[in-house]
Amino acid sequence: MKTIRATATGILVWILGVSVFTVSYFVPLMEDPDLQANIALAISLLPFAWLGASIYYRKGPETHGAKVGIIMVATAIILNGIITIPFMIIPYGGSYFSFFTATSFWLITFEYLMVVLLYWRIMVKPELIQS
Repeated sequence: MKTIRATATGILVWILGVSVFTVSYFVPLMEDPDLQANIALAISLLPFAWLGASIYYRKGPETHGAKVGIIMVATAIILNGIITIPFMIIPYGGSYFSFFTATSFWLITFEYLMVVLLYWRIMVKPELIQS
């Protein structure tokens, strides 16, 4: 397991996700900007997490997808706690509690983990079976 590579890939996916989340506030398509940002993040996370998993597994199928997914998701959670919440949530009336207890946060977190696991299952595991 290459923890540093999984963490670096998680940072990349987090940067892409936060960028989409932030930009979505500047494109008013819905009355609820928070819902719009969460929908934009949930949709964009599909290719971003897939890209992150493909970057991680570029050097070979050495680790189970669940382990890689957990490290990538944990990286995002830590970065959210250090950067996103204090600089993007709290100034607009949110809190750590409201962020981490939001259903949307946990659904998006689950989605992220499942996409990485699905990538492993579809793209990596067949290589393991053939070996």
